[in-house]
Amino acid sequence: MRTSMNILPFLAVCLTFIVLSEGMSLKRAGELRCQCVKLERTPIPLKQILNFEIIPKGPHCKNLEVIATVKTGKETSQDVCLDPTAPWVKRIIDRILNSAKTSASTK
Repeated sequence: MRTSMNILPFLAVCLTFIVLSEGMSLKRAGELRCQCVKLERTPIPLKQILNFEIIPKGPHCKNLEVIATVKTGKETSQDVCLDPTAPWVKRIIDRILNSAKTSASTK
């Protein structure tokens, strides 16, 4: 009986670890869905855009997603989902694709 009493705290710690690690893996699995809920259509000045990411349609999301990292202060930034159907976003995507084609053809 004494041995089983010593095992109980160990089992409780193991069970807690399993539950927490499963929760972490579920959080990572949440990335397999659309990341953009709200889309921004208002033009953002190009000098404020630090990074531009295009995520194609796929099994994780049926929509093309365009995510821009926008400078919000001297040392702060924020990810903003852009509407890929907005004319100004289409122009940026076209520029990126054209520059990728020209750099690939010069290699």
